[in-house]
Amino acid sequence: MAKVRIYQLARKYEISSDALIKILVKEGIMAKSHMSTVEDRAEVLIEQHLDRVKRATSKQVQKKAKKKTAKTQKTAVPKKAEKPSPPEKEDKAAKKGRGKRAKKAAKRLETDQKAVKESVKRTLAKLEVTRKSKRRKRKEEAPLVEEEENIIKLPEYSTVADLAEEMEVDPAEIIQKCLGLGLMVSINQRLDSDTLEMVADEYGYKVKFVSSYGQDLLVEKKQVKPERLVERPPVVTIMGHVDHGKTSLLDNIRRSNIIAGEKGGITQHIGAYVVNVRGKDITFIDTPGHEAFTAMRARGAQSTDIVILIVAADDGVMPQTVEAINHARAADVPIIIAINKIDLPNADVEKVKRDLLQQNLVLEEYGGNVMMAEISAKNNIGIDHLLEMILLQAEMMELKADPEAQCRGIVLEACKEEGRGIACTVLVQQGTLTISDVFLTGNYSGRVRALHNERGQKLESATPGTPVVILGSTGVPQAGDAFNKVEDDRVAREIANKRQQYSRERERRTAQRMTLEDLYRQIQEGTAKELNIILRADTDGSIEVLADSLSALDTSEVRINIIHKAVGVINESDILLASASNAVVIGFHVSMAPKAARFAKIEKVDVRFYEVIYKAIDDIKAAMGGLLEPDVVEKDLGEAEVRQVFRVSKVGAVGGSYIKNGVARRNALVRVKREGEIIYRGTINSLRRFKEDVKEVQTGFECGIGIGGFEDLVAGDILEIYLEEVHSRTLD
Repeated sequence: MAKVRIYQLARKYEISSDALIKILVKEGIMAKSHMSTVEDRAEVLIEQHLDRVKRATSKQVQKKAKKKTAKTQKTAVPKKAEKPSPPEKEDKAAKKGRGKRAKKAAKRLETDQKAVKESVKRTLAKLEVTRKSKRRKRKEEAPLVEEEENIIKLPEYSTVADLAEEMEVDPAEIIQKCLGLGLMVSINQRLDSDTLEMVADEYGYKVKFVSSYGQDLLVEKKQVKPERLVERPPVVTIMGHVDHGKTSLLDNIRRSNIIAGEKGGITQHIGAYVVNVRGKDITFIDTPGHEAFTAMRARGAQSTDIVILIVAADDGVMPQTVEAINHARAADVPIIIAINKIDLPNADVEKVKRDLLQQNLVLEEYGGNVMMAEISAKNNIGIDHLLEMILLQAEMMELKADPEAQCRGIVLEACKEEGRGIACTVLVQQGTLTISDVFLTGNYSGRVRALHNERGQKLESATPGTPVVILGSTGVPQAGDAFNKVEDDRVAREIANKRQQYSRERERRTAQRMTLEDLYRQIQEGTAKELNIILRADTDGSIEVLADSLSALDTSEVRINIIHKAVGVINESDILLASASNAVVIGFHVSMAPKAARFAKIEKVDVRFYEVIYKAIDDIKAAMGGLLEPDVVEKDLGEAEVRQVFRVSKVGAVGGSYIKNGVARRNALVRVKREGEIIYRGTINSLRRFKEDVKEVQTGFECGIGIGGFEDLVAGDILEIYLEEVHSRTLD
């Protein structure tokens, strides 16, 4: 007999898969998940069950209607007796009455049918416990927070003028109020968070600090409307440990060779690609798997709908795999497991499944709700099955967007390219982006000069779910910044300028400065050492990742101080700053301007270029190790006993000694012990056997030992002879 999947039957009867599974269980048919198959005879049982529900609901509605009618008749008030009317009028009235009664009966029947339908819907809705409805229920049950009055929204380090504008008072009045509080301020002076709260409290206001200026000014004129919602492509992020096959999978799907373009065979940037599968578009985001790219993977998970977790069958669940799982859970997105490299001889799929269970990922075959596919990205095994799962998951999530709403999105990556300027990779999440649109992203504004897809082809517009490369930004935004279309160019520039001012002020206020007390303390402890670094990279994401990785190398003895970081080639100002601050310049995927190269030779500035992040981190570790104080280790050579003391002219006191164990060596270090206490430390500057100078004397022989700077030798003193070896230290 033919078999049908549960999700196909659920779509046919317009109910959720979970509701259908409950019905089948009641009818004695076991089903685990929406991918389970049942025989076509199950359709008969489902239809019978639904008919029973409808009939039972219809009877309940009819009973309620009868009770309501009887109650109405009992409470009806009798009308006063009227005069008898003529026969013709009686016939007309009777006909009229019958017509009214018929209309009422028809209307009541229609109402009963509507009530039956609504009751059936409610009954079926009680059975539905899908993920989507749970989320909606949680949102609905969240307590409504009433907006408090007298709250002003300001970014930190706002000026006195900004505070006065928000509170609608004269700036001179605020200056006078600050004077009363013991603060000397001017109209353009920026105040920290504590001062802003203190001054606002004097006027009865509470300050709510916002992360970026002008977010409330970006009012969407074209709001999202339910009737305009259309299906959009799902955004799928591929995550997992390094070298588990993430880019190989995407390479297989796109039928291209992405890996050949990656330095060291690993992905060092976020790549966004659109793939057409069976007539439907899927947007893939490839994120790096190395541990240094934690921030990149976090941004990838926060901008995605579905996460594909790649796990190598020959390697199992690794630390970065667990990290990717945590990012996906934090973003509250469904996970599809892809067990890769199943065709290798040492592949152990069952071990991978057990490891996933320990991370609370219960696969469908074990009764859970996590989809799983066994694939081989290089040999094209199981790829079609994985794509089918992605389309099925996207269909269940009902992903929709309004292409006519105000355009907004998120920046995935940004870089400065020679000949093109600043290029931003943006994922459009709502609305439609077209050429010449004014936009605001992070601390910068701009106008769209050109739109390109991931293959470099020009586009006229970009719809929701589409990643595009945009040219026209006035600066390099940070990866993860919000992207908003703005109607007024002047408003966009004003907000961008304000944000840049706040950003500069925040950096200036939060910059770590060393006080005289700190410097004195560190000099006393011998710990006042730091390695100054200037970073240059091709993209903002790479700078962020590299800076985080290097900052994590800080120790209690050596500190990494990144004094400047920027996108683009290394220029003369970088070399000048490095020369003045004794810093090392690190270039990641960038080159150096010819003038800067000549200047670096003159100033003898150390400039390093890297293509792979591992090597950069290893070299910085080695450089930091050179700043560490070396370890001094004592190596015992021997022990001698002074039996007689001689006075020799031009030499001084010489101890006639017997070597008890080990050796005595000229120029070795020595400790003089008397009655168990060390009374002197020095160096053997004279070693004689009879009348000859010797380099060393072995155990059991007698010799004369002269200690530089020490004349108080006494018979019975013990001489401990040793060497000090210096071992250079490295960072663990």
